[in-house]
Amino acid sequence: QVQLVESGGGLVQAGGSLRLSCLASGSILSINDIAWYRQAPGKQRELVAHITDDDSTNYADSAKGRFTISRGSAKNTVYLQMNSLKSEDTGVYYCNAAVPPGIDFWGKGTLVTVSS
Repeated sequence: QVQLVESGGGLVQAGGSLRLSCLASGSILSINDIAWYRQAPGKQRELVAHITDDDSTNYADSAKGRFTISRGSAKNTVYLQMNSLKSEDTGVYYCNAAVPPGIDFWGKGTLVTVSS
């Protein structure tokens, strides 16, 4: 079992920055990849950024150049640095951990609200 706890959300003005954190506990050695997803009001959950166990990263087109996903030195924390925030970045941000064979764990999410 893996437990994920997100933090760092809040209210920010357009153009501002936030750093989200995802703290993993439990069977963290079994985790392959960790990703951040976003669910905007009335929309489906979508992938924002993803980091593999060897620290390769990829981003949604909407996040490229503005967001950075990284791991902490202890490897059980993953961050999402979000800069130049836009109103369309508003939503609940969820941390996801992928554990073989194909099991997904989710946190409860942290709300990001960007005011224009």
